[in-house]
This record gives sequence, C-alpha cells and structure tokens, in this order.
Amino acid sequence: MADFSQKSTVSITCPLGLAPLLEKEVAALGYHTKTMRETGVEIEASLHDCITLNFWLRTAHRVHFLVDETRIENPDKLRNWLKKVPWENWISPDGYFSVTSRIDHPTIENDQYANLVVKDAIADRIRYKKDQRPDSGSDLNKTVVFLYWTRDEARIFIDTSGESLSRRNYRSASVAAPMQESLAAGIIQTTGWQPGDHFINPMTGSGTLVIEAVMQAIQRAPASLRNNFGFMHILGYDDEQYQAIRNEAKKRVVKNPGGTFIATDSDPGAIIMAKKNAQTAGVDHLIEFSTCDISDTPVPEGKGVVVVNPPYGMRLGDDTDLRPLYKKIGDFMKSECAGKTGYVFTANNALAKKVGLRAKSRTMFYNSTLECRLLEYELYEGSRKK
Repeated sequence: MADFSQKSTVSITCPLGLAPLLEKEVAALGYHTKTMRETGVEIEASLHDCITLNFWLRTAHRVHFLVDETRIENPDKLRNWLKKVPWENWISPDGYFSVTSRIDHPTIENDQYANLVVKDAIADRIRYKKDQRPDSGSDLNKTVVFLYWTRDEARIFIDTSGESLSRRNYRSASVAAPMQESLAAGIIQTTGWQPGDHFINPMTGSGTLVIEAVMQAIQRAPASLRNNFGFMHILGYDDEQYQAIRNEAKKRVVKNPGGTFIATDSDPGAIIMAKKNAQTAGVDHLIEFSTCDISDTPVPEGKGVVVVNPPYGMRLGDDTDLRPLYKKIGDFMKSECAGKTGYVFTANNALAKKVGLRAKSRTMFYNSTLECRLLEYELYEGSRKK
C-alpha cells in the first residue's frame, strides 16, 4: 500500500494567470511554495496533505503527487522505466485506472500513444506481481496517473484530484460558455472584496461569481459538495482522515456573513438557472435574485464591489452590436454605484473602451484560451477631488 505520510513533490495546477493567487492559498494552508510557474506551484507534501489541499483550494485544478522522475529518450525506455515502479502499491489489481498526460517530446507525435505505453507498462507490472491486470480507460473518477514528459525530464504522478477541482458539483444548470469556478474564485480574490461588504453581480448568467463569493464569505470549503477524489482510489487510503477534514470544515461555516449579495440578469432563464445552482450549493437564501436590466439592479448603501462579466462578442456568427451594452454598464456604475468599486471582466478591449470610465488597474486572466482583462474602476461620489 502507498504510504500516505511519506512526503514528495506535489505539483498543483491552476488556470493560466492564477498562480500568484494559488501560491497565497497554499501559504494560508501552511505550505511553502518551492517553485511557481504560469499554471501552478510545487510544494513538498504528503498524500495526507493532498486530502486537505483538494478540499480547500479554490483556484486550483488538480493536485499531482510525484511518484518518480528521470530522463527518458524514447517510448521503449519510458515503458521499461515505468515497469520498475511498484504500481502494485498504488493500484488494486482488480481496480481501474486512467492515464492523462502533457507531452512535448520529439519522439511523440500523438499523446495518446504515450498514454497507451503508460497504461500497458502499469498493467503489465501489476499482472506480473499480482497475477491480475486492472482495467483501464478514460474515466477520471477512479485512479488517475499523469505523465509529464519533455526533452529534459519525465515525471510520473498520481492525480489525487481526478476530475478538475473547478467542478464543485453545484452547477447542475448553466448558460452557454459558463465561467469556471476556479477562475471566478480568482477574480473575486483579485477584487479585494472582503466578507461583510456588498457583492453586486449584474449579468449574473449561471451565478458562478456570486455563488463563489458567498462560499468564500461563509468559509464553505470549495469541494464540500464533491464525493469523489482521486486519492480515494489509492491503496492505503483511510477514509477516517477525510471525514475528519469534512467535519472540521463544517464547524468553520459562518451562518451570517454580513453584506448583501445581489444577482440580476435581464434573461429570466438565466436567473432560474442561477437560482437552481445556488440552491444546489446551499446558499440561495443568502442571495437576492431578480430579473431586470442592469440599470435597474438594486445597489445598497455601504462598501462593496460591482462585478460584471458581459458577453465578449467574439463567437462565430454573433453579429450583435454590444457597444450600447458596454456603455450602459459604464452609465450604471457612474450613476448608481458611487462609493463602490466596479469591475468589468472581458476579452474585448475595443468594447471595454465603451464603458467610458478610466480603469485604475487591468489584471490579465485567461478564460479558457481567451486572454481577458479584469478592469477596475473607482466609483466616486460626484467629481473626484484631489
């Protein structure tokens, strides 16, 4: 069985641009980052630690535990190397595993071929040791092995997350092209919004931004609705520690976080879906939903942020003129949101200019492959005074 107390390198991945935020989250949990890259960080941790990391990280996608690493020149040597790894300590002979990879090596034209080499090497090793071969396929809800292979190194990991941590399991319904939960969490953290302040989210769509804000405010663990992780399928997993982490997390939940959470959309269907997602997350009672134009979005007195994620107008076949919409966003912020801080998240710089406000800051993110900016606006009462 795998030793859950043994430490190794743990590589935590995240969406491009969120690594600095992920590093802060990791530090808040008590871990020191050894290296940081554009899409993640690396720390020293055990499999026991990976349970905590999977349960509490909001901006992460996956938590990979390093099993072994070396330099490999070709697929044959890759196969021979992996056959020497004691996979019988990790994967049950009557179990199931899948292989994912990220490969940039001159001997590999198709990543699927490398994945097949890994599958065969693991299965052959376990069959040789246990006289039984585990099943394998593409299901990420069992044991998942991850191969990272470049000219310089080959690293083989156990993916302790399985499905991406961005899948919180509350979004049963969504509008087209919904924002990933990990990205939404990163945007909220970047705004500097604090629990107790108001969070106003016009054009809420599927409600991801406002739901993530509420979950942060009440200190609800982001993975609290998940019932499956990759670490659960590793030989040696003890469910008692996981249940202890869950129980401790429940005690930390704040019932009355303060501040008002407002989500509006002009599309009645979007509000219905956002409400359903909030109900699944168990936070619908803390959000004021309404179907209305952005200009009619209620804005309470007091400190807070206004976060808008409008359409970008970049889909094929979409000829809608969005310039009036972006101007309306700016007019709404100027006339109704004095004293707040406004944010517009968009991938369209030309449309962003139509907001008509001077951006205090522009933070770059990636929404899937789209380069986006989170534009910050200080919304003063009356004219700005020096």
